[in-house]
Formats: sequence, structure tokens, C-alpha cells
Amino acid sequence: MLSTEQLRDLVVGGEVDTVLVVFADMQGRFMGKRVVASFFVEELDRNGGSIEACDYLLAVDFDMKVLQGFRFTNWETGYGDFVCRPDLSTMRLVPWLERTALVIGDLVDHDGEHIVVSPRAMLRRQIDAAAALGYGVKAGTELEFFLFQESPQEAWDKDFRGLTPSSNYIIDYHILHTTKDEWLIRQIRNHMAAAGIPVENSKGEAGWGQHELNLRYADALTMADNHAFYKNGAKEIASLAGRSLTFMAKPSIDDAGSSCHVHSSLWDPTTDRSLMPTDDDHDLSDTFRWYLGGMLATAAELAICWAPFVNSYKRYPPDSWAPTAVGWGRDNRTLGFRVVGHGQAMRVESRVPGSDCNPYIALAATIAGGLHGIENRIEPPPPFEGNGYVADLPRIPHTLVEAIELFEHSEVAREAFGEEAHFHLLHMARQEWAEFNNTVTDWERRRNFEQA
Repeated sequence: MLSTEQLRDLVVGGEVDTVLVVFADMQGRFMGKRVVASFFVEELDRNGGSIEACDYLLAVDFDMKVLQGFRFTNWETGYGDFVCRPDLSTMRLVPWLERTALVIGDLVDHDGEHIVVSPRAMLRRQIDAAAALGYGVKAGTELEFFLFQESPQEAWDKDFRGLTPSSNYIIDYHILHTTKDEWLIRQIRNHMAAAGIPVENSKGEAGWGQHELNLRYADALTMADNHAFYKNGAKEIASLAGRSLTFMAKPSIDDAGSSCHVHSSLWDPTTDRSLMPTDDDHDLSDTFRWYLGGMLATAAELAICWAPFVNSYKRYPPDSWAPTAVGWGRDNRTLGFRVVGHGQAMRVESRVPGSDCNPYIALAATIAGGLHGIENRIEPPPPFEGNGYVADLPRIPHTLVEAIELFEHSEVAREAFGEEAHFHLLHMARQEWAEFNNTVTDWERRRNFEQA
């Protein structure tokens, strides 16, 4: 990490000439500006290095299409500016970019108030709610991705079809084939470590050319920042090496999907001790039970926070390693929630989110569900033993349409996120579905062109 004093010295010495001032949009992508480093340093004393950007950036889709019907910003409001105020605790060098530093900011209005529909503000709201109840939240996110031999431009030119995976077979836990990809995966690990992102390990996953790289757990806001930085960085590092990778939840229906397993636990901020374990690892504390109970009770209605796109729901077929059942067990990968760890490491793993989730929104929903359980002392059912795919258990929504309806009528979501943020998330999901319905797919042409 970089202090402002260290940055000033690096700028004076010519070792940094560019500062990326960024924020996460609704899709979790970094948006922002490349600021001349000497100017950024000058602005630190005046406005903390803030930049301004058009507020339409929270009302666009992946194609940067301006979506209609948002309350926060629209043609009637004039699509004005908001302010990205750097959180200087996030400032770091970007090792794979020459003489470049990066800082993540909070979005605020011109009076300095948080933009409540921005993803980082949504997570801050839940962290503050946990703090009001006496809890600190720690989390870890496990991201999977597919690596391809084509460059991003080559993948684009091929319309993302017929791409060449980095392996010719499934490489889950393989050492031999991951050695073949190590020239690039090692770069990602080492660049993250050099940027102050603590990496634990990388491994092959259950698809052709599929990998996972795990970051060390942290407080929830730091974890979301690290996740976003890593996700952006992995794509950039691969691109600079002439390769492409994707965090799409289900790039091929014939292959495994990519998940973002979210591990979370509540801690006593005064002692920095976990509140999840008891003296006996086989028992869950009241806090843990209620937290888990709330997550189970709200899993379906908060699904769009973990699976925000049409493609997200292609990840949930039976026997796919992605969960379909809203149940919990001890070390049971067929269920949506898994209790793992021992002692201070005891935690709940949500296997519901895909790698396409926005980490700020996904963690916000995780905390919101858990706090709902604590406030209402919701007891989880007994742990399930057996195959969750064939069990008589509640189910994760099958489609984005089902998830939209559940989120729309969720009083838990409305209260936790607030009316404006709830509407914003709901409308974004509705626009995703509307855009999909404005597209004719290859599947439709193959099925209907001649025979309809």
C-alpha cells in the first residue's frame, strides 16, 4: 500500500506519473480516470484527489447503453456529475503498468453525501448495520475463471465462439497442466502480491482451462476492494500476455460454470475474536446459527445480488458443482451453504454467487441476510446429509425472471438496502431481462430458421 507521503516521493522521483482514480460500477467494473500524478498530488490538499464523472455510469449495461427508467439519473435530471472521492487507504502501485498507481473511491454528491445506489455505498450500509449491532464482518471470496489461448481482440473477432481453452481436459487440482499455464498464473499471483493483495494459492478447476486464485480473507470492505482489483488486474495481465480470460458464470453449457464462493463470519471488533465458534467445534454459537438461519431464509429473494445476469442462471443445473438447493451442511458441496473451518476459522461458505457477481453487492446481500437472521433469531434447519441436488429442499431461482419477482417483493431487501438502492438493483435486473428479449440468439436461428 502507498501512503500519500510515499506517493509524493515517487512522483517527485519520476517513478509514478499516472494515478488511476477508480470506482466500481453496477457490473463491478472499474470506471474512472487516468490522472497525471503531479496534478493528483497537488489536488490531494485541495479536494483529496477527487475526480468528477457522469452519473450515467450507474445506469448503463455492459455495452454502455444508457438504460431508461432509473430514478437516480435520467434524461430529465440531465445526467449530471457525481464525485469519486478517493479512499486513500486503498492506494497502491499497479505492478504490471509502468509508473502507475491506483486508488479506489467512494461516490458522493457535491455535498459530500454517499450516492446510496453505488455498490460501495451499499456494502458500507451493511457494514454499518453490523457495527450498530456490535459486529465486525470478515469475508473471503473465491473466484474462478476460464483461460483461453486467444487474445481479447482475437476472441472478439471470433465472436467469442470456438475459442481454444488453455487445456485439453479438466484440470481440477492438476499440477502437470497447471504447470503449462504457470507462466501466466504466476504473473497474476506475483503481481497481486506486489500490489499488496495477499494471495494464498492458485489451482486448476473443474473445467477445460479453468483456474482459481484465492485471496486471503479480510474485513468485508477490503475484501470487496481486493476482489475488484484482482478481477480487473487478472484480465489486464492476461491481455498484456496475449491471452484472454473470462469470469462469465457459464461460458459453455457443456462445461462447468465459474463460481465466487463467499466465506463470511462475524467478529467482536473490540477483541478481534470470531463470534462463530463455541468450545466444541461441533456446535454453532447462537450468533452463527441465527446468521446462517437468516442467510438460508433470504437466499432466494436476494438471488439477483449474487446472480445478476441472464447467463448467471445457466450455472445452476443439477450435478454441476453449482448449488441448486437452499440448504446447509458440514463440508457438503451439493448445498448452497457449507459450514467449514475450526475454532476461530469457523465460517459459512455461500456457494450461490457466480464469478460474474459484483463483490460489493454480493457481500452486502450476504451480510444483510445474516443480520436479518440475528435480529429475528431465525434458527436454521438441521444440517442436511446427502445429495442436495435430489433433496426435498427449497431451490435457488431457476431464471432471472423468477429472481426479479422474489427481489421485488422482498421486504428484507427493501429494508436492508433502502428504497432507492432496492429500486435501482431491481430496475437494473429488469433492464438486463429486457435487453435479452431484444436479441435473437444463435439457438433460436438454429432451431427455427428452416423448420418453424
